[in-house]
Amino acid sequence: MQKIPRQSEINIGTAGHVDHGKTTLVEAITGIWASSHSEELKRGITIKVGYADAAFYRCPSCPPPSNYSTSPKCPKCGGKAEFLRVVSFVDCPGHEALMTNMLSGAAVMDGAVFVIAADEDVPRPQTREHLSALQMLGLKHIVIAQNKVDLVSEEEALSNFHKIKSFISDTVTRDAPIIPISAQQRLNIDTVIEAIEKYIPTPERDVNASPLMYVLRSFDINKPGTSVDELKGGVIGGTLLQGEIELEDEIELRPGVFDEDTSKCEPISASVVSLGTSAGLVKKVKPGGLIAIGTKLDPYMTKGDALVGQVLGKPGSLPPVHEKLTLDIALFEVAVGVPEMVKIEKIKMNEEIRLNIGTVVTLGTVSSVRDGIIEVNLKRPVCAPINSRAAISRRIADRWRLIGSGVIK
Repeated sequence: MQKIPRQSEINIGTAGHVDHGKTTLVEAITGIWASSHSEELKRGITIKVGYADAAFYRCPSCPPPSNYSTSPKCPKCGGKAEFLRVVSFVDCPGHEALMTNMLSGAAVMDGAVFVIAADEDVPRPQTREHLSALQMLGLKHIVIAQNKVDLVSEEEALSNFHKIKSFISDTVTRDAPIIPISAQQRLNIDTVIEAIEKYIPTPERDVNASPLMYVLRSFDINKPGTSVDELKGGVIGGTLLQGEIELEDEIELRPGVFDEDTSKCEPISASVVSLGTSAGLVKKVKPGGLIAIGTKLDPYMTKGDALVGQVLGKPGSLPPVHEKLTLDIALFEVAVGVPEMVKIEKIKMNEEIRLNIGTVVTLGTVSSVRDGIIEVNLKRPVCAPINSRAAISRRIADRWRLIGSGVIK
């Protein structure tokens, strides 16, 4: 496995229908199997959001795309390759029942590799749903990987290619490159890396702003049976959108935890005791890439992703906490993620909807509807800036289905 030279600069997600090879592609690039949760290994699908990092290099002596790799030594000529950047891959689940986890992962993506299998019809339900979600969340930098070309004939691969072109023709990906690959056989992985470098730029970050981080994972890293004296505090994982965090900084998480005495969520305060990146432990982290923040929090508070959906920053600097939201909404014409086309009806008074905002998911009851504006009473408070975007889902045929989006007013 390669040594990562520095903190990652960018988060690139994988998206697409279940079993189209997203996790296999991440492994082909990084050497890391991102679906490491025990239930994922049993079932062979991604359940939680996985992650893996890789450093990209380019050999100045060899022609593209074979001069792109994840090795400082060119695999083709053996010469020294130039370092380009470190990329964090965010591997999202494709199964329809796990759309909430996919949307949480999408909230921290700067770009995406959209995986479509060459041996299946186009589009499959979650292919349509994931692309709608990425487009709705404003993701513009996307590379398409036409996977499993080793399983079909040349004619079938070309037919599938033309179906993909037709499918994306009216979407934000209309000009995205479509790269035929076999993730299993490691075919054309150098071309994928080249496309990522050409089509997914590192966004500009404001390191001088107050730090703001979406919590994507949280852990108890202590092994069973660890003595009290050796216990380590809870760990929080996510990505910084802006600002910097240093060792010994005081941080705050909002909306925090529910206090029965006040009947409100109270913010969580903690101090930073360690900062982990793909390059190892560091003294300071910047925006971009996935990081792990070690704290003095009781590990019981962080175990099992208990803090997913929290927003982290400096005390007193975080966005407001909302128990009620006003949303300027835009609905799709038809629901996505279902085999048949279901026309989207207008949102109604007292309807229960699901909202994904950043990495948080909450249910709410609509209390007002007027001229494309709805008000929603939330069952779980959220910390979110004004003008941030919410994904809206409605229960259709016993599943939550994505029906549109809203902007917080």
